[in-house]
Amino acid sequence: MPVPTTNPVHQRSLLRDDVYRAIRDAIVTGAIHPGEKLVDTQLQQWLGVSRTPIREALLRLERTGLVTAIPGRSTMVTPYDKEAVAHSRAVAAELHALAAFLAVPNLRPEDLYQLQDANEALSEGVGTQNADQCVQADDTFHGVFTSRSLNPVLAEHLDQVMPVLRRAEYLHFDSARAHASVAQHQHIIDAAAASDSAQCRDLVRSNWMALET
Repeated sequence: MPVPTTNPVHQRSLLRDDVYRAIRDAIVTGAIHPGEKLVDTQLQQWLGVSRTPIREALLRLERTGLVTAIPGRSTMVTPYDKEAVAHSRAVAAELHALAAFLAVPNLRPEDLYQLQDANEALSEGVGTQNADQCVQADDTFHGVFTSRSLNPVLAEHLDQVMPVLRRAEYLHFDSARAHASVAQHQHIIDAAAASDSAQCRDLVRSNWMALET
């Protein structure tokens, strides 16, 4: 069978993912506010794409809990819901804990350096009260365990629950709480360096459950 030369699937997939990430990040960082209506034509003009990837992105965002669709009426950014955040936090804590438990035996020296660098970036972000830097550093820190867990299913499920938590962190950034997380991260690094999977798992779980938003 000859290879098709038109409309390559990977290009469509990349476009769809880029549109999803752009809208997701705008909601997570608060650039698009809770309760704000999402109008297809405005999103098309902003992103320079057709309606199809916009609608696909909104459906994915609805599954994460960031978007609410009212059939026949409108689509809007889901209002902040403390109970929904608590539910997401409980699931994320267990998934991140499992990722740490699976990852520790696979960690290499460069992974430990990356964990340390990410925690230092978090500390710097706390010092300047830079929410962007703090959230990105925290993503990098926990991303080491997710990656080294070698379990793609974990990553998929975390992608589902994390956006709600990250939005909560941006909406209710607390430098004192972020500062406490720096110390918690150091304990996690120490456990990982000691190859103590069980302790690392428990510390990661506690770190996420301490997040009150």
